[in-house]
Amino acid sequence: SVDAGSRTLKDAMNEAIRDWVTNVRTTYYCIGSAAGPHPYPLMVRELQKIIGEEIAEQIVSAEGRLPDAVVACVGGGSNAIGALHRFVREPSVALYGVEAAGLGLESGKHGASLAKGRPGVLHGSRSYVLQTEDGQIAEAHSISAGLDYPGVGPELSHLRDQGRLTVLSATDEEALQAFQTLARSEGILCALESAHAIAALPRVRGDLLVVNLSGRGDKDLGTVLEALK
Repeated sequence: SVDAGSRTLKDAMNEAIRDWVTNVRTTYYCIGSAAGPHPYPLMVRELQKIIGEEIAEQIVSAEGRLPDAVVACVGGGSNAIGALHRFVREPSVALYGVEAAGLGLESGKHGASLAKGRPGVLHGSRSYVLQTEDGQIAEAHSISAGLDYPGVGPELSHLRDQGRLTVLSATDEEALQAFQTLARSEGILCALESAHAIAALPRVRGDLLVVNLSGRGDKDLGTVLEALK
């Protein structure tokens, strides 16, 4: 656990990198997100891309073709780049990344780096970053811990700039509603991070869609129950 700052993912990464550069001989920096200095975003993408490869193999087996769109939530970006990378060179497959709109994109309390951030450097990589007018890193907000990050992986930033990635967002309230809807209709308890992707589905075009559920929701039950009081 981290006691520094706001005790979010950003602060955990700050402390990990600080210890790493201070104790290079005895510390190995290991991160699961597609953020941070090179080669970490590349390493994480190469490991995570099995997600998209399995999606392609299984949907062709089940439906006889690739999907019309693949949708994934976006925080630091490991789940998203893992699901989307296989389809980047498939023009028939639309790619959607869903960020945390928190209390609203205009509220200042969100985690929508791609939609509301500006180019900057965070944790050793240049990407879209939530920052103040004078370049200080702003605090992100999301009901989901994994999307509560003021930056995003550089490759997703590039895909956004190239027009290959369509960026959507979902508020805390919308994610909570999607969490409940999926649980009641399908019996699937998804992570609150993934619930953001579910919430954005009505805005995604196509008949055959894939949503990557990045984790289970057991860890989020306390947060959900508190929010629904």
